[in-house]
Amino acid sequence: MKKLKFLALCAMVAGVVTSCQKDEITSEVQPESLELNKNLQDALLRAGVNPLNAFETTVKHFDGSSYDVVRAGDIDLNKAELLAGNMELGDAPDGVNKQYRTNNLVTGSNRTIDILGYTGSGNALTSNMQTGLQWAVNNYNRLSTTLNFRLTFGTNFQAADMVVYNNNGSGAGGQAEFPSGGRPGKFIQILNGTGTFGGSNVNNVNEHVIGHEIGHALGFRHTDYARRRCDNSNEGTAGSIGAINIPGTPTANRWGQAGLDSGSLMISCFDGSEDGEFSSIDIVALEFLY
Repeated sequence: MKKLKFLALCAMVAGVVTSCQKDEITSEVQPESLELNKNLQDALLRAGVNPLNAFETTVKHFDGSSYDVVRAGDIDLNKAELLAGNMELGDAPDGVNKQYRTNNLVTGSNRTIDILGYTGSGNALTSNMQTGLQWAVNNYNRLSTTLNFRLTFGTNFQAADMVVYNNNGSGAGGQAEFPSGGRPGKFIQILNGTGTFGGSNVNNVNEHVIGHEIGHALGFRHTDYARRRCDNSNEGTAGSIGAINIPGTPTANRWGQAGLDSGSLMISCFDGSEDGEFSSIDIVALEFLY
């Protein structure tokens, strides 16, 4: 049996998290976290995020910026914004497991996206990561959308709209920020082990992981958020912060047991056999939104 790796999703921007459908919160018993006080657990539930096993931590980027967050599974939420109630952005419509997006998208002239593959000392992308990034960007630019990615490699992260860098973390996978203020999520972190994961398929794996995280930075959620492929967990238990199904994508029941696009780039986990390409339904979703 292949070992599935989690694709980490980081929502550190003010006002952005992930959730499941609103109707689920009234019909399920809410689990409790042993790591968080009641105020934080209640804030998570209001935002629509499962508090089970959640804990507080600090996330630091290579540029020195840092965020106090509550980490709930593979989701990081800005602690101050969470407690202030600023993550409740509007009702998600009732629905089932289609492709999903957040309330926040890339808008206006921000659709021309300067994306930087960081090569600076200490956080440089490996050669395989750079290849994966190039292939992922090529995939996005081939679509019939209004998005236009301009990829460079270097260290001028201040001028970039997106920055993809090696965070030197153990294991394989990545994290990303959702869009904010009409701009894409800026920082995409790639775990160091991604650069060698997948054996002879390593470049496709890096293409998949980086393309997936770019998807989050454009406002996409996990296709299987209601029942993650790797652990059957639910990323949230309801809430009002944007589990918005995208018209034209296939449906499943709330547990993803039928009709799930198992080849989607936005599935929550990977096992090293991925080809790095969009599914036909991913393309439908991207071209609908952009």
